[in-house]
Amino acid sequence: MSQDPSPLFQPFTLGDLTLPNRIVMAPLTRNRATPGTDAANALTATYYRQRASAGLIISEGTQVSPQGQGYLQTPGLYSPAQIAGWKTVTDTVHAAGGRMFAQIWHVGRVSHESLLNGGAPVAPSAIAAKSKTYIAGGFADVTPPRALTLDEIPGVVGEYADAAANALKAGFDGVEIHGANGYLIDQFLKDGANQRQDAYGGSAENRVRFGLEVVDAILKVFPKTRLGIRLSPVSPANDTVTSDPAQVFGLFVSELSKRGIAFIHVVEGATGGPRDNVPFDWVALRKSFSGAYIANNGYTRDLAIEAVRDGKADLVAFGKAFIANPDLVERLRRDGPLNELDRATLYGGGEKGYVDYPALADAA
Repeated sequence: MSQDPSPLFQPFTLGDLTLPNRIVMAPLTRNRATPGTDAANALTATYYRQRASAGLIISEGTQVSPQGQGYLQTPGLYSPAQIAGWKTVTDTVHAAGGRMFAQIWHVGRVSHESLLNGGAPVAPSAIAAKSKTYIAGGFADVTPPRALTLDEIPGVVGEYADAAANALKAGFDGVEIHGANGYLIDQFLKDGANQRQDAYGGSAENRVRFGLEVVDAILKVFPKTRLGIRLSPVSPANDTVTSDPAQVFGLFVSELSKRGIAFIHVVEGATGGPRDNVPFDWVALRKSFSGAYIANNGYTRDLAIEAVRDGKADLVAFGKAFIANPDLVERLRRDGPLNELDRATLYGGGEKGYVDYPALADAA
């Protein structure tokens, strides 16, 4: 195994935070929050501590409210127990030398009535997604949503801001807004899910309104240098597509750039699938944003090294590779072998497939 001097392994300044390398642990839903409280716990802390060598850890999606939950045993950031649970995690990660952002999340229509006390999920429009979610007993079709009313929207925006404030209380170094993969902000952005006839639907200018209101609300309680957002312009994840990705995401990213947030984290192509599913100019998107660009989706070691070397990305996020390889940074640095992912343990369960993957020294 050889050491590699690539810029991928060199420090980077993200906002006002210095990262030791440009490898990001992507947000990864694992469904292991404490039943009853949906709080992170000691096992969560062990899992993230093992991966603290990442330049930056972005937490699993963390719902901003009970209504924002779409999957069984995903953690929240709206109750004292959840703040305390995450504080244990961030303290543990910091003690191991790591840096960690909270990904705050509202799933919108990608939910099930069993997770919402029998109620319907909310969405920009009452259009059901052809998608599934994870509930007690396994995967199930999502429940058809109802459209948010105009007078409800400010309250949902406020929930994002409250969650960001709670992330500070919980000791996170920053926040990533989940604006990707067919969840609520992405639903507003994409006309396949948003067919409103009011100020939040129709034109690209109207469809970016909700996401920008969320950003602006958070910026009243949170420093812009520690704020980013995840986007997936052409991903059909959770049955959420748009007819005009270049127009709507070009406008959205331009407005985000004006606000001076630290980064955009971009799923290039179909989430977990082809990178070329729809033609899209990723270079133009990157150039339209003044902050850092985190690239994601299907990156290998060689592709990541090339992207950073050629200026196509400032940082590269890895997902499933971090699940199976807690020491992924060192494995990539040495060009070492990777553990095989146990897909049967991705969602729910305990230690197996969560904190028992070996590091290089253990695997030798």
